[in-house]
Amino acid sequence: MKKAGVVASVIVVGGAAIHTATDSKTEKSVPQEAATEFVYPFPAQADFAGEAVPLNIIDVHERLDRELMVNANLHASTQLVIKRAHRAFPVIEPILKKYGVPDDFKYLAVIESGLVNAVSPAGARGVWQFMPATGREYDLEINDYVDERYHLEKSTEAACRYLVSAKARLGSWTLAAASYNGGVAGVTRQIDFQQADNYYDLLLTEETSRYVFRILALKEIMSDPLKYNFRLLPSDMYPVIPVRQVEVTSSIPDLAVFAKEQGINYKVLKLHNPWMRDRKLDVKSGKKYIVDIPTEGY
Repeated sequence: MKKAGVVASVIVVGGAAIHTATDSKTEKSVPQEAATEFVYPFPAQADFAGEAVPLNIIDVHERLDRELMVNANLHASTQLVIKRAHRAFPVIEPILKKYGVPDDFKYLAVIESGLVNAVSPAGARGVWQFMPATGREYDLEINDYVDERYHLEKSTEAACRYLVSAKARLGSWTLAAASYNGGVAGVTRQIDFQQADNYYDLLLTEETSRYVFRILALKEIMSDPLKYNFRLLPSDMYPVIPVRQVEVTSSIPDLAVFAKEQGINYKVLKLHNPWMRDRKLDVKSGKKYIVDIPTEGY
């Protein structure tokens, strides 16, 4: 004997999705708790670095839809990157421009690290998530005392050099972005095998297939947060903290003492100079470092 079934449905009221359940015997709607997901608008068109996204292709449309849905509903995480961007983007944007890298690549940094000095299980570090060998290849100093993967300006310059090289080899900024995840050699192998040279026509690994769409989704949301129901005030944003710069040309045996001499404490020194990886700084002959000392907020 079959029991009466319950058919779930979703009603959109005033922009909010409300789940209801309908008893198949009585056809009466029984209101349940309101859904927390926000019903967002899907863009009519999209581009990455000036290169059009073919939203007319069904799987392309659905892949972007997935990443928009995920990130539009990751409320705390997405709000945090919007707040952090107010501090990080003014550093990243002029460096991208200096190297001729499209501004959209700042969103690549967002999906790589959430704009914090993250550490991956594989050993990638910093906002731009460089592995040690790749970091050194692009002139980042990495040793027991200094790790410039944690230096936002220098790591952004290294990322730009990588991306310019990848674009020259792969032919498009979209493929250059994909290679930041899948590697230039890995993407090239798939281009040669599949005889297709457009990212949206290639079958890649799950992670690389989602990669550019994650960038596109964060670009869309962060360019117009209110459209995606992120109601942040200017006062909610993390401020740019003014600093004075100190040139260091000789070793510092005790960074805690150095911090006190500069009018701050050890914690603040390390927060503003995360590339310093020890309690001291070893400076070789002829080498110099620029240390940021905040002038407000502490």
